[in-house]
Amino acid sequence: MALLSSKDFMAKEDKFGAHNYHPIPVVLSKGEGIYVWDVEGKKYFDFLAAYSAVNQGHCHPKITKALTDQAGTLALTSRAFYNNVLGDWEEYMTKLFGYDRMLPMNSGAEADETALKLIRKWAYKVKGIPADKAKIIVCDGNFHGRTITIISMSSDPDAYNHYGPYTPGFVNIPYNDLERLEKELADPNVAGFLLEPIQAEAGVFVPDDGFLKKASEMCKKHNVLFVADEVQTGLGRTGKLLACDHENVRPDILILGKALSGGVYPVSCVLADDEIMLTIRPGEHGSTYGGNPVAGKVAMAALDVIQEEKLVENSEQMGRIFRSEMKAIDSEMIEAVRGKGLLNAVAVKPTNGKTAWDVCVRLKENGLIAKPTHDHIIRFTPPLVINESELRKAIEIIKLTFKEFE
Repeated sequence: MALLSSKDFMAKEDKFGAHNYHPIPVVLSKGEGIYVWDVEGKKYFDFLAAYSAVNQGHCHPKITKALTDQAGTLALTSRAFYNNVLGDWEEYMTKLFGYDRMLPMNSGAEADETALKLIRKWAYKVKGIPADKAKIIVCDGNFHGRTITIISMSSDPDAYNHYGPYTPGFVNIPYNDLERLEKELADPNVAGFLLEPIQAEAGVFVPDDGFLKKASEMCKKHNVLFVADEVQTGLGRTGKLLACDHENVRPDILILGKALSGGVYPVSCVLADDEIMLTIRPGEHGSTYGGNPVAGKVAMAALDVIQEEKLVENSEQMGRIFRSEMKAIDSEMIEAVRGKGLLNAVAVKPTNGKTAWDVCVRLKENGLIAKPTHDHIIRFTPPLVINESELRKAIEIIKLTFKEFE
């Protein structure tokens, strides 16, 4: 039987799969560290890292060993019974991040939905908001997932068109707008403010210095929960363990996912203190797979790697180099460079009919894979294990690629 080519695999997905993604035309079959290989054996720098789920690099041996060892021992019990891993994982997480309790889920969207339910439970049982009147403030440009409720607070037509009727109870305000936030917080029925500390999917929009701190203080003043979605920004991606750490902000509810598993297994969670977390009682929320033994072992190994290999510090150092080099590129296509740590974006101005998509396709041809977001922005988010020598080789590919469009 003849081996299938990249074109064969792409044709098969096109024929038998839903058309809900538009991938860069590359078919990957192997990954190790910062590199991936396609089915023909060509090697690439991975500068997407599965939307920051692979912070620790592809197939990290410590993480994959935790996965396989536990999967061969006990994989799933459901929460109908205790297991001998979950308590250790909960203790690990609460001590590392400084909260009373953790609620485990699987995907980032599930964790965000959990946070929304916690906000509303707290609103009625603790704050005393009248039944069904609680409001949650969110930001334009947000991306928290793809569920019906989450897209109900989206400002992106691609996310919400033709999915109505939508879930009520959300108030959208501009991102990075303290004046508007203050105005909405005056409503006594507001229970929470949910935001990404940096809007990654929107194009790596970094708020003004002091925004997170001031927003958190304003929420506290109005007895409103400050809720941080750190699914993509957390776990070293921005040069701190959490993006909120840049301003020493402790969210009332913290949402984690993606790199919590090192990219080998769906793991997410929500962290909060007793006053918030214990508003949900047995039978009121859950997940068959949430808190399973494999997830617990994988998550602890993934966090061990971040700490043992000093990936937070490396992210900060490599990010500074990357942004400096990107800003030095002399190309009329580059409109802006922004980011923190190794969460970075280059805004691309269409030139001679060529767009960010064309740049990404050419990058792929030159040995580096990345993906546009919102048509005109390229996100560059390599695994945090990248070293300076590797980073500079990748930068040369990016420079060469932009030069080819002159």
